[in-house]
Amino acid sequence: MEDEPLNIVLFSGTEDRLQAAAVMASGAVALGKKVNIFLQYWGLEAFRKDKVSTSLGLAPEAGARGATLVAEAAKAGQQPWHATLRVAKELGGIDIQACSLSMDVLKIEEEDLDPLVDGVEGVTAFYLNAGDGHILFI
Repeated sequence: MEDEPLNIVLFSGTEDRLQAAAVMASGAVALGKKVNIFLQYWGLEAFRKDKVSTSLGLAPEAGARGATLVAEAAKAGQQPWHATLRVAKELGGIDIQACSLSMDVLKIEEEDLDPLVDGVEGVTAFYLNAGDGHILFI
């Protein structure tokens, strides 16, 4: 299991959950692990070229207090989720794939996606690449 990749199914498209996925992926890459990120539905929607740098809101449970704390962290210099992922990708070892079914449902074309996304694959390919590694669902 030690050499197996960390696999993240990124379903949510809120800033806090995207940031959590980016931090988890970055930490794994820093430790030399391969990371596979599979983008589904609202997680995929967040990776559109026209949305990746926009404010995507927070999960409902964050509430007003959470919004204030996240805004303070950003003001203090915390990088946005997409910047964290870009830096981690520069280190190598992160593969980000869009779910082909989600692409069809949301009517997204490959050219609509930010360059962070490496390609499009189905769920079977995701599972094959995941091997025996852990799968996180965010």
